[in-house]
Amino acid sequence: MIRIILSGCNGKMGQVVTRICANDPSVKIVAGCDLYDKQLSDYPVYKSFDLIKEEGDVAVDFSNPNALEGLLAYCTSKKIPVVVATTGLNDKQKDMLKEASSVIPVFYSANMSLGINLLIELVKKTAVILEDQFDIEIIEKHHNQKIDAPSGTALAIADAINQAVKTPKNYTYDRHAVRKKRDKAEIGIHAVRGGTIVGEHSILFAGLDEVIEFRHQANSKEIFAAGAMKAVKFLADKPAGMYSMSDIFVV
Repeated sequence: MIRIILSGCNGKMGQVVTRICANDPSVKIVAGCDLYDKQLSDYPVYKSFDLIKEEGDVAVDFSNPNALEGLLAYCTSKKIPVVVATTGLNDKQKDMLKEASSVIPVFYSANMSLGINLLIELVKKTAVILEDQFDIEIIEKHHNQKIDAPSGTALAIADAINQAVKTPKNYTYDRHAVRKKRDKAEIGIHAVRGGTIVGEHSILFAGLDEVIEFRHQANSKEIFAAGAMKAVKFLADKPAGMYSMSDIFVV
């Protein structure tokens, strides 16, 4: 059984992960960490990582970017792997992940859905074939409580495309202030916020008289928790280094 330390355990995703783990005999949450340190489940909850008494095999993070430094300090000191599923990390925080990966296994994905990560792999292959003839636009939709825009997943899709094509493209987030034709060397990224949309991402390849569209729709938060548990089981016996969903697909 894999023992989990859950960061952000009292948040919406933390509670989804808690429910998923309760029905999986191969994993067990032994402790949680959350600024709101009330015990909502059958494991102890601590306000900071240095207060945790229980021993864990893997840490899982569905919290806030501000908690990352404390989480990584805890995991590197304990030499335990960490699955980071928190969105909205800046470049400095991503560098912190890379630094920690020299000491422990670090699994990071902007989106833990297996489906969205499969879509990214398909989009990369499509971009290689169509990059010279087709314009690329990314449209993401989320609920009205989401703070960051565009979504980390939309940026991950754009980054994956840029890594695949011969000539990297620029990202364009807003066109209303500039009156000019679309540049061929760009990827348009658009954010929609409203209602209770869990998450929807569309990638358009628009060419001469034809359009190819890839679309992924998340209908519940459970898919992200399920992906995180797959990452936990994948990471448990891995050496130090950076890992992502693409590594799971290789396996």
